[in-house]
Amino acid sequence: MAQDVVQLHRELVVQVPQIRRFALALSRSAADADDLVQATVERVLSRPVPEDVELGKWMVRICRNLWIDELRSRKVRTAAAPDLAEAESQASSAEATAIGRMQMQRAQAGIANLPVEQREVLALVAIGGMAYREAAELLAVPIGTVMSRLARARASLAAYLEAPA
Repeated sequence: MAQDVVQLHRELVVQVPQIRRFALALSRSAADADDLVQATVERVLSRPVPEDVELGKWMVRICRNLWIDELRSRKVRTAAAPDLAEAESQASSAEATAIGRMQMQRAQAGIANLPVEQREVLALVAIGGMAYREAAELLAVPIGTVMSRLARARASLAAYLEAPA
């Protein structure tokens, strides 16, 4: 039992950087990504890992589901308190102003403009290094859908980066 816990902790250390990149691509905010990674790790540690699942894939799925839950709760909060939504948008714009290099900002903006489905596939395959088949299984879509979403995401991003600022 103790050996299983040690092994889980080792695997978590290996998986956290990939989960953070995925969370950052989903949330478009370093603070939100950090919160999402923490919630993902807490969820993994609070529940038994299914025997027939790869930890990395399971963590990506947990992270994605937590982000969807967060988006839904933000939508409810925004409808209930419009002033709170304005404060959140001001905080994120101040955070975006502080981000480093111009090229990185432009690439992030291009990724942020992509539809959620394309952004997810781009984050999993191009940023996270996941194979098409793995991404298709994780997202529960055909492999051809992953390939077409990725192609559209890359084309849109290239067009955005080539356009004058």
